Amino acid sequence: MTVLELPAGIRVGVDVPADEATFTLTERPAQDRRVVRVDSVEQALGELTERCRTWPQAAAVCDDVLRAIDPAGPTRAGLITESLAYSTLQSGSEFRRWLSERGPAAAPQLPEPVQAHREGNTLHVRFNRPQRHNAFSTDARGALLEALEVARLDPSVDEVVLGGNGRSFCSGGDLAEFGSFADPASAHLARTRHSPALVLDELTEKLGRRCRAEVHGQVLGSGLEMACYCGWVSCHPDATLGLPELALGLIPGAGGTVSITRRIGRWRTAYLVLSGRTIDAATALAWGLVDEVA
Repeated sequence: MTVLELPAGIRVGVDVPADEATFTLTERPAQDRRVVRVDSVEQALGELTERCRTWPQAAAVCDDVLRAIDPAGPTRAGLITESLAYSTLQSGSEFRRWLSERGPAAAPQLPEPVQAHREGNTLHVRFNRPQRHNAFSTDARGALLEALEVARLDPSVDEVVLGGNGRSFCSGGDLAEFGSFADPASAHLARTRHSPALVLDELTEKLGRRCRAEVHGQVLGSGLEMACYCGWVSCHPDATLGLPELALGLIPGAGGTVSITRRIGRWRTAYLVLSGRTIDAATALAWGLVDEVA
């Protein structure tokens, strides 16, 4: 068994699955969810080494959080662990560096960021910022929570369908808004007290696969994290799925360390975060990240 230690204490196995590794790489087909197949292990290790060297704090915290969270445990406990770690990174030098490189930015306020309509007992909820690939914003979060509250409180709603208008389901958090909270503590309270993840988790507990997401186009960051709380995820063949947060000096912050880990295990979740690579619909289906490609 070969386990290599990369910068930030990330441990990567080669060929033979190892529980203690962050994940294992191989060039052979692999069903074991501790293992990720890549075209070239040598190239993948080089890319991972460079990324862990560039964002060592975020890489280490990602590994810590994924090892600490019990995906079979209470969702709220996992979300709090994730959010506290996320807030720690918001106070760190890597996120400040990204903010400095991005420069001043302001997210546009677009009307009706989420649309909802009811057909019989089915509630359809759709992200509606197509100009920005439905990038998730503060106003979109508020509108999404308001729409989902109908399904949470009305017993006659027996199906919820989450989708997105335009070319993408949701491309993740709107980067123009990042850093707009006054302090990380306030951001933590907002994430945990006003969490679409918790509501979607509750609806899935009640409705099972009748709480479903229909994803297409860019399915990234918070978009993927929220979709994975649904009881059924239907994925268009054109979809691109991934977790790009490390390049901001952050980790997933919309509950993905819980929802995605439940579906594919901590090892492949860590790979998505640390590599920054996206996967296609077929790979997502093979991994169990989505339930069907249609």
